[in-house]
Amino acid sequence: MQKDKILVIGASGQIGVELTLGLRKIYGNANVVASDLREENDLLKGTGPYVSLDVMNKEMLHVQVIRQNITQIYLLAAILSATGEKNPGLAWHLNMQGLLNVMDIAREEKLQKVYWPSSIAVFGPTSPKKNCPQQTIIEPITVYGISKYAGEFWCNYFHRRFGVDVRSLRYPGLISYKSAPGGGTTDYAIEIFHEALEEKKYQCFLNEDTYLPMMYMADAIRATIELMEAPADKITVRTSYNLSGMSFSPKDIAAEIKKHIPEFTVTYKSDYRQAIADSWPQSIDDSVSRKDWGWKEEYDLAAMTKDMLDNLRKQ
Repeated sequence: MQKDKILVIGASGQIGVELTLGLRKIYGNANVVASDLREENDLLKGTGPYVSLDVMNKEMLHVQVIRQNITQIYLLAAILSATGEKNPGLAWHLNMQGLLNVMDIAREEKLQKVYWPSSIAVFGPTSPKKNCPQQTIIEPITVYGISKYAGEFWCNYFHRRFGVDVRSLRYPGLISYKSAPGGGTTDYAIEIFHEALEEKKYQCFLNEDTYLPMMYMADAIRATIELMEAPADKITVRTSYNLSGMSFSPKDIAAEIKKHIPEFTVTYKSDYRQAIADSWPQSIDDSVSRKDWGWKEEYDLAAMTKDMLDNLRKQ
């Protein structure tokens, strides 16, 4: 039987760095090939193979898949919500064409599995605000959300039509101390930790009572790998699974940080990202993930805050 050989596309990004390291722990360093258009992230250097790769260059991608004997692809390359609003055409083109390139190659080469992340950005102002369910009204208002929702249907299509075992999670806002924010609307929840330690003050670009679904990166990486390792017959959702860890507002996270840094102060000055945040649910119902493949988060706001501050202080 062929050994698993994994290609991570977008490995130098916010999720990619930690996912690559997590996969290398399980499958062995040599069996996880990291790739990105950007330079290799410092945290990845010396931990395993790295190739410079543009997901938009289908021929180059196909050559790498064959040359490296790839059996699974994790496609993380994307333009996120806030960045995407500045260049909608580019965001749509990259987010859609990159996925279609990977899916075509997966079909032709009969790859074992493909992972592609969706996002809570698929939800819009008409979606339920509290405990937003797996199946509900979905009318996204950002190009990022539109591209992710379209991508969910492409995943479902390639699974039904061609039997591609593609799996997906709708990530909430992700918080990490290892990699920089990626241009998303939930980036404040990473910036606030850095500013608390360095400046003892922070100006937040969202209103203090803006509740959003969030997740600590350690939980998100574990969820991704657990989903991909679940038996295929357990996977009932071939668009994308709702995923939840916690929900909080800027005011909540500021209060939690103040327990560790009492002199920390926050001011609020909302910008264009406020409208994006207001269009998303405040909390997510992920009961289908819990039922199908046993998802359960480990970090709440207090545990995450302590771990973030401890690790950032070390850096």
